[in-house]
This record gives sequence, C-alpha cells and structure tokens, in this order.
Amino acid sequence: MNVEEKAKKIKLMAFDVDGVFTDGSIIYDENGKETKCFNAKDGQGIVCVQKEGIITAIITARENGTVATRAKNLGITELHQGIKYKLPVLEEIMKKYHFTPENVAYMGDDLPDICILEKVGLACCPSDAVEEVKNICDFVSAKNGGRGAIRELCDFVLRSQGIEPLDVVRRFQK
Repeated sequence: MNVEEKAKKIKLMAFDVDGVFTDGSIIYDENGKETKCFNAKDGQGIVCVQKEGIITAIITARENGTVATRAKNLGITELHQGIKYKLPVLEEIMKKYHFTPENVAYMGDDLPDICILEKVGLACCPSDAVEEVKNICDFVSAKNGGRGAIRELCDFVLRSQGIEPLDVVRRFQK
C-alpha cells in the first residue's frame, strides 16, 4: 500500500514533542524552569485536521507546563506527559476511540518512538530524525522538527483524504 492510501485511513494523529513539535532544544531560564518554542504553522495544521474530525494526541516522555498550555490552546484531544514507554498509552487511546493501528499516524524523531512507529498505519518523522527512525517511516517530512514538519504531515493527510487545508480554513472563517 502506498503512503497516500495509508493516509486515507487516518483518524488519529499522535505526536512526540521534543524534536517534533519543537526543534529538540531544551531551554531553561535562570530559575531552572523549562520552556519550549512552538511553530504557529504546525499549530494551524493541527487545528485543520481536528476540524475534519481527526483525533490528535501528544505522547511525550517529559513533563512540561508549556506543553500542557500549547495542547490546551490547540485543543489537542489527548495529552499524555511523563510517558517513558509510549505504546501502551497509544493502545489505550486506540481502544477508547475504537481505532485499529491502520487508523493511526504517529510522528516521532528518536529511538524511543520506534516502538510506536513499528505498529501504526502511517509512521512519520521530521527530516532531522535519527537515521534509525527515518529508515522505518512511511512519511519523512522535508521539514525539520519544530519547523513545519507537523504542518506538512497534516496537509498531506488532509489532501490524501480529498480535503484541501485552505478549504477547511475558509469554511470555518464564515
């Protein structure tokens, strides 16, 4: 099955954070508080797929208030932080919504993501993912993590399902 055919079946899009939503930098202020920088275009992609009924999820090993705020602002359906082994969480999300692996796209960038990437219908990564991840992915973005990779994936999934992202935006601007 080609990548477009796989993307047509997607009903759940799940993402890692560091290296996917962000460029992988971990920034601390002088008080030791961790902050993150997010891409607005990635956020627009998330909003568009959600408006088309696709469930969105974040599954990340780190815990950070900045991530919780970003997830809330975007209306991310499922937020799971502090998850060292991600596959059982994804399996619970799939069970909750009655999805099979072929209904799931996951974007990760590093070795801990492989356990999920090997199981989902559409395995995805940014262009700057580690080689072991890129080698098993169906969709390798032309963009780096935190620099539009999520947006590129969201637009690809929508277009594969016969939906133009601009049409989604226009429909909800009326």
